[in-house]
Amino acid sequence: MVKNFNKKAKNYEKTICAAISILAFLVIWQLVVSFTKAGMVLAGPIETLSMFVISIVKPLGTHTIEGHILWSLSRVLVGFIIGSVLGIVLGILMGWFKPMSALFRPIFEILRPIPPIAWIPLSIVWFGLGESSKYFLIMYSAFCAVTMNAYSGVRSVDPELIGAAKMLGANNRQVFTTIVLPSCVPQIFAGLQIAVGTSWATVVAAEMVRSSEGVGWVIIRGQDSNSTVQILVGIVAIGIVGYILAVTMRAIESRLCKWSVRGK
Repeated sequence: MVKNFNKKAKNYEKTICAAISILAFLVIWQLVVSFTKAGMVLAGPIETLSMFVISIVKPLGTHTIEGHILWSLSRVLVGFIIGSVLGIVLGILMGWFKPMSALFRPIFEILRPIPPIAWIPLSIVWFGLGESSKYFLIMYSAFCAVTMNAYSGVRSVDPELIGAAKMLGANNRQVFTTIVLPSCVPQIFAGLQIAVGTSWATVVAAEMVRSSEGVGWVIIRGQDSNSTVQILVGIVAIGIVGYILAVTMRAIESRLCKWSVRGK
């Protein structure tokens, strides 16, 4: 009971600290806009949040703000799933089989530092201006993050555990399924959490290049119409959804990896 009470107290403390920090940020933002020349080119928090609430019922373009968010999330979901599956498979294979590592890791290490945005021109040439180019960019961003973490997870398995299992008569398949895979799951989830963030950032960038809906479209149309309020509405939407995605992934991880939960 005492443990549960302490846990709830810590949660309340975190919530209060988060609320104070957000409130302080909004107050500083409003003061800067009100008492400096920044107010000439920057909308204040009251105006921005009011516009955000209005955009929930009044469309920006052809969709309300939640409609644009859902469009972006649908693109992220497709690319994230494909990239994560491919990344998990390749990362585990490179970590467990030395020939696979020798064959694919050099290529992967060359591709990994290239940001997804750099692929936008080629993706348009390869896949056109439709949804496929966006899926490719999101898939690439998720793939790189997940592959590296899956590989690191397999390589970081304690060799003594593997040796002990083999001494007890376990074959390679049993070692892989009972020791290697469970041990690398936390690392894989760490990669998935990174991949969610990079995928969300990538889809916004892709939508800013060419799209007729989505959060990136909201920002680029605000730029075209010289509306800093609309730009900030899009930025607020990006931040809120990004935070929700991160919290969701952390909650899934805490459920599936209770034996190894990273600090919150």
